[in-house]
Amino acid sequence: MESNAVLLESKSSPINLLNEMHQLRLLGHLCDVTVSVEYQGVRAEFVAHKAVLAATSKFFKEVFLNEKGMDGPRTNVFLNEVQVADFASFLEFVYTAKVEVEEDRVQRMLEIAEKLKCLDLSETCFQLKKQMLESVLLELQNFSESQNSEEESAAQPSLLLESKAAAVAEADQAECPLDPPDSPADRPGNATPPEVPAAKSKEKT
Repeated sequence: MESNAVLLESKSSPINLLNEMHQLRLLGHLCDVTVSVEYQGVRAEFVAHKAVLAATSKFFKEVFLNEKGMDGPRTNVFLNEVQVADFASFLEFVYTAKVEVEEDRVQRMLEIAEKLKCLDLSETCFQLKKQMLESVLLELQNFSESQNSEEESAAQPSLLLESKAAAVAEADQAECPLDPPDSPADRPGNATPPEVPAAKSKEKT
């Protein structure tokens, strides 16, 4: 009677493998490639494992698969126009799947990921830049809403003052109308006849 197949899968094995390879690189054990990085006169050398670099970077995979022969116990790769700090962060990422960088270096990490054809790092940088952009837009939206609410609260007292002023003006008009009734002297019944000029009265006499 055949038994059913079961799956043996370790959740921690990939992490343990990365950690072990990272420790081997830091100690310089079993490293078979030296990467020389130079940028604006600043130069540094990094030792690593071909298998790790080839598995994480299509650039290194093509270099290693197309190399004619070995220069010695280690292969030497030269990279120009790559900053030392950026390549150090790249190596830490491919060996640990994470790296901490300043916000203003995210774009540079994306550029080195594209240069070295590291898909995982490219996707990580894209996601982080998207989150940073969304947080900035959210802050701008909150700032705009707070400004609008402040303007509305500032406008309300002025509207109240205007309405109060209008009410006071109406009350003043009711008490003191603009066109008061005529005084008794100006009414037609009490009008005195105009004086006749002296010349005309002499003619009549």
